[in-house]
Amino acid sequence: MRLGMIGVSPGNGHPFSFSAIINGYRGHEIADAGWPGIREYLQRRSPEEFGFPGVRVTHAWTQDGATTARLCRACLIDHAVGRPDDLVGAVDGVIIARDDSESHFRLAMPFLKAGLPVFIDKPLTLDRRELDAFRPHLEQAGLMSCSGLRFCRELDDLRADPSRLGVLRLVQGTVVNGWATYGIHMLDAVMGATGLRPVAVRRLPAEHDSLALDLSDGGLLTINALGDVAKVFTLSFHGTAGSLTVDLLDNFTAFRRTLEAFIAMIQTGRPVVPPEETFCSVSAIIAGCEAEPGGSAAVVPGMQPCAD
Repeated sequence: MRLGMIGVSPGNGHPFSFSAIINGYRGHEIADAGWPGIREYLQRRSPEEFGFPGVRVTHAWTQDGATTARLCRACLIDHAVGRPDDLVGAVDGVIIARDDSESHFRLAMPFLKAGLPVFIDKPLTLDRRELDAFRPHLEQAGLMSCSGLRFCRELDDLRADPSRLGVLRLVQGTVVNGWATYGIHMLDAVMGATGLRPVAVRRLPAEHDSLALDLSDGGLLTINALGDVAKVFTLSFHGTAGSLTVDLLDNFTAFRRTLEAFIAMIQTGRPVVPPEETFCSVSAIIAGCEAEPGGSAAVVPGMQPCAD
C-alpha cells in the first residue's frame, strides 16, 4: 500500500510523526528539521513498534520544497512531488497531516472525487457547509478524520468496559490551546471511550475557552481549553460506581492506532470510526465556536437533548 503525506502547518509536526511511525526515521534529520521533541519520543520506542506490513509512505508534498525535502530525508520517503495533484494515480491513500482546518476542504476534495481514501488531521473543518459536503465521503469510507486521542492507550480499560464507573454524571477535560483546535482532542477521547455523544453545547463565561456539553445519557461534559499554558491533556470521569482521572501522554500509541485504523479502512472499504460520530463531534466543535459566553445551549445537529 502506497500512501501520500501532505503537510505542513505552523507548529504541527504530524507529517514527521506519522511518516516516521509508518516508514521508520533518521533521528538527526527530524531534529535538524526543527522537531527534537518528536525525535525524543520516537527514540523511546522499540524498533518493532514501527511500520505496518506492506505499507509505506512513498510520496510527500508540502507547500515548501525545502520542507518537503527534509521530510523525505527524515522519514525515508522516496518521492517528493511538486503539486498535490501529482499524488493521484501514484498512491493508494492520502494523509493530510495539516491541522489548519481552513486548508482541508480544498486539499481533500480532488482526492476524494478521484476515489482516493483520505485521512484528515483534526479538526476536520469549522465550516458547516464543508462538513455537509464531507459527510457522504465519511459514510462511504472515503474519508476518516479524528483526534488520535480517540484511540489513546490510557482509556483502554474504560473503552473495554464503559459501565465500570456506573452511570457517568460528570466528565471534565482540560487541555492546552483553544476550543476550535484542541477541544476535539477531549471530545473524541470521551466519545471513543464511552460511546456517549454531545447533544447540546453552552459556552461559559471565562477568560479561557470553557464549554459545557450535555451528553446523550443525561450526564455533563465540561472542557476547558486553557490557552498558552504548560502542557495538559487530562480527563476526569465521575460515575455512580467510581471515578477515574488520566493524563493522556502517550502520543505515539494514539497516532499509531489512528494510522492503523486508516489503513484498515482502505483495506476493508468500511469506516472504522462511525461516520455519525465524526459528524457529531465536528458539529459540536462548530456549535461551540459559534456560541456566545453565557448564552443558551445550542443543539448539536442530528441530536436530541435529554428530557428533564
